[in-house]
Order: sequence, then structure tokens, then C-alpha cells
Amino acid sequence: MLSVKNLEKSYTTGNRTYTVLKGISFSVAKGEFVAVMGPSGSGKSTLLNCISCYIPFEKGRITLGGQELSSLTPEQLASVRNEKLGFVFQDFMLLDGLSVRENILVPRIIRQNVDKEGERYADQLMELFGISHIRNKYPAEISGGERQRTAVARSLINHPLMLLADEPTGNLDSKSSRIVIESFENARQNLDATIFMVTHDSFSASFCDRVIMLQDGVIWRVLEKGAQPRDAFQDRLLDVIRDMGRG
Repeated sequence: MLSVKNLEKSYTTGNRTYTVLKGISFSVAKGEFVAVMGPSGSGKSTLLNCISCYIPFEKGRITLGGQELSSLTPEQLASVRNEKLGFVFQDFMLLDGLSVRENILVPRIIRQNVDKEGERYADQLMELFGISHIRNKYPAEISGGERQRTAVARSLINHPLMLLADEPTGNLDSKSSRIVIESFENARQNLDATIFMVTHDSFSASFCDRVIMLQDGVIWRVLEKGAQPRDAFQDRLLDVIRDMGRG
């Protein structure tokens, strides 16, 4: 599904160059739920932006669904973003003047592809994520958790190869965070969704199959959940985060 090989990314300020990603390699299989964690400045956001086709990179390869991204033109990269990737942001990014149902359909509206099948799928997603009862409400009339579940539904409306989530619970309380993460779980179990999430939240990460720990632009450690209970995996994540902080 996703393969990242020897990825390097640098930024230049004045006459100084800062290498943010230093030979990152990993893969994500179809149906996996994978998180990336790490302290500020570790390269999490840069990695996500490279995979999202928003910024170029100097070295390495990113392959999505068998297609190598570095060989694509800007127009082709835009097509990948619109057709093969779904996005969930910390700040929801809903349009205030549209209802919940209309917000979910926005990616299809952009592609001029709002048909009966798309409308039925929007209704199916609202049912799956428990937001059918607010379908005609506007973002200002619903809770933060409901806004984020709307955003998750929107990210899936085009049947993307992968859902990319950037701190999806960052603006939510613990109850809403659990509901949103359970929405990701529902998407994986019922829609075979593949999810790649950047988060600072060990609770959210504890639902994942695997957590990649970044520090100073390199993969510091990879933790596999396996068969252990979610709360035990969270305890393990917290131990590793403490170890990382000790340097």
C-alpha cells in the first residue's frame, strides 16, 4: 500500500541547511492502522507532508498503491491527493456554510461526481459514524467530536487508498477523542480502510497496530501492538516516551 524508502528532506534558511528526515524507511500494508509519534521537531509533520504530496523531498522513494510519487508532475500529484488520499486535520476544516451531509460530499463536489451512489455512500458513512441525526445541522451547531467524525466521513467519501490523519484528537476532550478513534476502527473493520496517523497522544496511538517513534529525523523505535490489550500497549508507549525523553 505505502512504501517509504530512505527518505531525506532538508530545509535551507539563509546559508544554513537543516536535515529534518534522515533516511526514513517503513511500509504500511492495506488495512493497517499505523501511528507516528515523537517530540516537537522530530520530523512527524514533515514526513506526513511528504506522503501527502504537499512538499518535495531530496532523496528516497515514496510509493503509494504501486505508484512512485517522485516521478509525478504537479498536476498528477494533485490528482493523487484528490483521488487516492483522504485527510483528517486537527482543526476539522469543515465549511461553515454547508450542512454535515454537504461537507461529507465536498470531495465529490470538487470532482463534479455527486451521483446517487455517492449520496448513498455519504448516508452509509453517517450511519457508520453515528452522525445521521445531525445530517442537516451546520458545523457551528455540533460538538467537536461530531465535527471530527464528519471530517472522517468526508475523508472516506472518494474511497481513498489511504487516510492520513494529522493530530485528529488534538482539539478534543477525552470522551470525544475515544469516539473519533473508534470511528477510525470502524472504518478499518467495516471499510478495510488503511490509516496513517500523526499524534502526540498515547491514548489514540494505543489503538494502532504499530507505532513508529521518530526522534531527530530518524526512526528511534517501532512498537508492535500484537495481541496485548489496548491499555497495556498504552503503558508500553508511555514507558518508551519517557525513555526517549531521557535521551
